[in-house]
Amino acid sequence: MIERLPHRDRRHLIAQCEEVFLSRATSLWDAGSPALHVHFPVDCNIALLAHVPGHPALEIAMVGREGLVGAHVMLGAVSAPWQAKVLGEGMAWRIGVRAFREEIVRSAALDIGLRRYLHVLMTQLSTSASCARFHTIGPRLARWLLMCQDRAPSAQLAATHEWAAAMLGVRRVGITAAAGSLQRQGLITYHRGDLTILDRAGLEAAACSCYATDRKDYSASFGEPLSRESVAGSVR
Repeated sequence: MIERLPHRDRRHLIAQCEEVFLSRATSLWDAGSPALHVHFPVDCNIALLAHVPGHPALEIAMVGREGLVGAHVMLGAVSAPWQAKVLGEGMAWRIGVRAFREEIVRSAALDIGLRRYLHVLMTQLSTSASCARFHTIGPRLARWLLMCQDRAPSAQLAATHEWAAAMLGVRRVGITAAAGSLQRQGLITYHRGDLTILDRAGLEAAACSCYATDRKDYSASFGEPLSRESVAGSVR
């Protein structure tokens, strides 16, 4: 998100931010609570989780360097509609809500970029809802792993079966079976929580159509594909 801004706007925004390290499984805020900060991930990714009383949380969107955590703030909302939890640890730029809103007013480029990203996020939210309802665990897991890699600094991911099951809202045994199938096909390798994607093209073929839908919408909004390469680079 930040690296797309003109140099002057980028430097001014970063001057209002502080660089923070976000540890895995850290909750940035809970659903219904006020957000004090907005985060621009650098090399981490954040899961947005929906909660229904009596049921485990369900991941409805994932945010990495391509976007920001706190999109509801730009709409004037006080309370967060979902929980924000660190999925893959790393660095992020953090800015206070008031300063963030002042930057939106000051920078037309930031305002335009945020509106485009909000459209991308809305598409991902709607796609995730239909994906959870209509697609089976294997294709959903492949999509989720690809989304993680797009927002990670390497092809290696820290992803336990328990963690993937919690994010997808399914039983651990289902993830174990699906991950075993992907590994037998030579698409991934997995050992004690460390997962490496070996064949990205094959994994894309194994993923449900929702992954291609998200990528297509991102490309249409920003004129470039969503990948580790497209979101890499210095933002200073």
